[in-house]
Amino acid sequence: MSYIQEDDESAQYRVWQRERQAMAILSSLNYRTGELSCYLHDIACAVSQLVNVDWTVVTLCQEGFETVLASSLDMGDAPRVYSLHGQLTSTVIQKRCTLAVKDAIAQPEYGEPAEGYRAYLGVPLRTAESEMIGTVCSFHQQPREFTPAEIQIVELFAERAATAIDHYHLYQQQRQFNEALEAEVQKRTEELRVAQAQLLEKERLAAIGEFAAMIVHEIRNPLTTIMMGLKYFKKIVLAIPAQERLVLALDEANRLERLLGEILQYAKPHILQLVELELNEFLPKLLATSREMPEAQERQIEFIPAVSTVKISGDADKLKQVLINLIRNACEAIPAGEVVRCDVDRSTPDAVSINVHNSGAPIPADVLPKLTQPFCSTKPGGTGLGLAITKRIVQAHGGTLAIQSTLESGTIVSVKLPVLT
Repeated sequence: MSYIQEDDESAQYRVWQRERQAMAILSSLNYRTGELSCYLHDIACAVSQLVNVDWTVVTLCQEGFETVLASSLDMGDAPRVYSLHGQLTSTVIQKRCTLAVKDAIAQPEYGEPAEGYRAYLGVPLRTAESEMIGTVCSFHQQPREFTPAEIQIVELFAERAATAIDHYHLYQQQRQFNEALEAEVQKRTEELRVAQAQLLEKERLAAIGEFAAMIVHEIRNPLTTIMMGLKYFKKIVLAIPAQERLVLALDEANRLERLLGEILQYAKPHILQLVELELNEFLPKLLATSREMPEAQERQIEFIPAVSTVKISGDADKLKQVLINLIRNACEAIPAGEVVRCDVDRSTPDAVSINVHNSGAPIPADVLPKLTQPFCSTKPGGTGLGLAITKRIVQAHGGTLAIQSTLESGTIVSVKLPVLT
């Protein structure tokens, strides 16, 4: 009887030691959000050590498949997703309770074990809401019993694993929500910034328009009187030097009058008379008119249409103004005999680009960004308002104006406009 008592005491001591060791390992495990795989690996290794089995895995079970999240052994290139059909783990999932099998070969009714293993212990992973999400499975190559103490230890580690997986999923959901929220905030902030910029621009242009109208009115009245006086002198016979001065004065007065008109055109809001335009029909008619301009003489103007019908909503007169200005600029940039090419590009689904290309000398890189600013011009005697007005008309159509210029490709001015669907 004394030997039996000593064996019982020794067994109880081993159980106590194992439980103490399990508590120590559980206390030392430190899970930090985002480090799930390492944490689950530590759990798998701890279970194999405490229960003294050959292999332990932590799995995630969904829709008839299990995914190995962590393994106490290096699985190398082995697959990590398995079908649950006919497997021991499937029985754990179906019965929603722990399954201990001494010898799965001798007890095939519970399912097939992993190849090369016979003993099996499977413990379900349950979240705080009692949702079963996976298992902690231990395998041993030889048949063996699993004691209640060993099962309890694995269940403790399974509880920790389930909590970690649940927290990780919550963390991922929260991170995705935060990223979506941040993206939405950035989007709304950008929309607000654009709207604010547009409002400020409208207020600025309204103030400029009011001021410009007042200034132009104050200048135009005396200018009209001056021009009337100069034209009167044309009726008088003057000496040749006086005639030359008179012609020069009239030219400058006319230039000043044109400048006043362009200032008013730039400053006032553009009210569009929108109609449906088909570009493959609209542009050839426009280019035919452009070929009659003095600047287009001895130059060729080519048109490359889109391969299919392209319809936009636009103000025909204002778009003519835009394109005639761009073609005039292109013609002035090249010598006689050269070609200005106008093509329609439908490479984007919701927009169309009308590109005006010339092979003239490239525009310096530091000048390009300034070309659409008022009173910036690369032409002698230019007012610098042509491209500024052009840009405002394009923007009023919901489009953009872009200019590229290199030595290799020449200068390309692109008017990008939304298309009708």
